[in-house]
Amino acid sequence: MCRWIAYRGSPVTLDELLYKPANSLVMQSLHSRLGAEPTNGDGFGVGWYDEHSPTPGVFRSIEPAWSDRNLRELAQHVRSGTVLAHVRATSGTAVQQTNCHPFRFGSWLFMHNGLIAGFPSLKRDLLLAVDPALFPHIEGSTDSETLFHLALTFGLQDDPPAAIAAAVGLVERTAREHGVPFPVQGTFATTDGRRLWAFRYSSEGRSRSLFRNQDVAVLRAQYPDNPVLHDLSDDTRIVVSEPLGDLRGAWLEVPESSYLVVDDGAEDVHPFAPVRSAA
Repeated sequence: MCRWIAYRGSPVTLDELLYKPANSLVMQSLHSRLGAEPTNGDGFGVGWYDEHSPTPGVFRSIEPAWSDRNLRELAQHVRSGTVLAHVRATSGTAVQQTNCHPFRFGSWLFMHNGLIAGFPSLKRDLLLAVDPALFPHIEGSTDSETLFHLALTFGLQDDPPAAIAAAVGLVERTAREHGVPFPVQGTFATTDGRRLWAFRYSSEGRSRSLFRNQDVAVLRAQYPDNPVLHDLSDDTRIVVSEPLGDLRGAWLEVPESSYLVVDDGAEDVHPFAPVRSAA
C-alpha cells in the first residue's frame, strides 16, 4: 500500500531520515521489503515542525520520491525534531497532490498506510458523519483523508486514541451495514508537533507491518563503535513501516491492535480497539 516514517527527537536534516539509511524511505519507495507491493511511486509527502510557526510545513508531490530532485534539495536543508514522511501506492484513488500524505489541519498532521475496503460504497455515509465545520477542509478523495476528518470530528485534538478508536468504530459499523466484512486495514500516525501517536490495527487482525526503534542508549552500549548511534540523542524515537537498516536488535515490532505514544522522549505502548458504538 504505502510506507511511512515518523520521527521525534533532536533536530536532524530530512535527508538523515529519507536518504541516508540503508533502507531509507526513498529506498522503500522503489524497493519495499515488507509492503503489499515493492514499489510506492504514486507520490510522496513530508511534514515537519520548526521554531518559526506552530503550523507544520508540508511538501507533497505526485512524482515518485526516488526521482524528485526538489525533495533531495529540500531534504539537505530542512532541519526538524518532528517529522512525518510518506510514500504512496494508491489503492484506487487518483494520483494528485491533495491525495498525498501527510494531511494537515491546524497544528496536526496525519498519515495512513492501508485502506478502507469498499470505500466507494461507504464514502457517502462516512463523509456525512464529518463535522460540517470540518467538511470544507477535505481537499482530496482518499479514504485516509476521510478517516482523518472523522477523527477530528471525534476529538482528535483533545484525545487522539479515543478519536481514532471512534473513527475506526464508525467505519466498521458502516461497513457492516453495507456487507463489507473486514473494512479497516492500516497503520496510522498523527502528531501535534510535541507528541506522537502511532497505531497498528486491522479488522481481521492482520495489520500492515510497523516497527519502533530500540532505545538509543541501549544500542549505543551494544554497538559502541557505530558512528550513527553517537549522532542520535537518547530521546530519539522513530516509528517506521519497515526497519531502516539491518542492525540486530535495533527495531522492535509494534504489536497487533496497539498504539504507541511518544511524549518528551518517553514511549508507551497500549492496546487499541475501535469503539463500535460510535455515532
